Amino acid sequence: MPLASQKFSISCALLLALCLPEIAKAEVVARKSISYFDIKGRTADEIDASLNQRGPLAMGSSSHHPGATKIRFGGNATYSEAKGRCYISGVKVTVDTEIILPRWRDRRGANKQLSMIWDTLTADIRRHEDRHVEIARQHARQMEQQILALPPATDCDTLQERANEVTARETDRHDADQARFDRVEAINFQSRMRRLLYYRSRQNSQ
Repeated sequence: MPLASQKFSISCALLLALCLPEIAKAEVVARKSISYFDIKGRTADEIDASLNQRGPLAMGSSSHHPGATKIRFGGNATYSEAKGRCYISGVKVTVDTEIILPRWRDRRGANKQLSMIWDTLTADIRRHEDRHVEIARQHARQMEQQILALPPATDCDTLQERANEVTARETDRHDADQARFDRVEAINFQSRMRRLLYYRSRQNSQ
């Protein structure tokens, strides 16, 4: 079953501060929330059908997925002017993530095998989506560092354009990394689930 994330990106809003240059300040603010969608089913086939019907839609796709992560970048950069040069004086990058996970409403009364399959599947979904969050945070840190490292420019408009270029480039790299991760996970899904179910069944039998 393919797993996917939704990615919504916005460029950094750039603010101008006219003051003497000082030590540049940088900050990455990462926020994460979790929401759930309900599914029903008393057999594996019914659960699978409910996931396919009720799961979130990935961006640009008409297919439903068992989990997703919405990602939004934002933030601002501030500038200082002194002696005819413009400097980066501060950078703040924000990354807001919302993990969307399934919640099984018919678990009560289910047999042990189906419950084990569900626990194995949802643990893998959560691991997958947590990795999407970490990829987003890594790129937020890289975006902040690259903007902070921009050399002074003759004017702040030029420096702002360079900061915008960094933001756009790093956002594209982020999206490519997320898509690459999804492709690898989809290829390995069946073998990974068989291995996880085997380990979990061994643990439960001990």
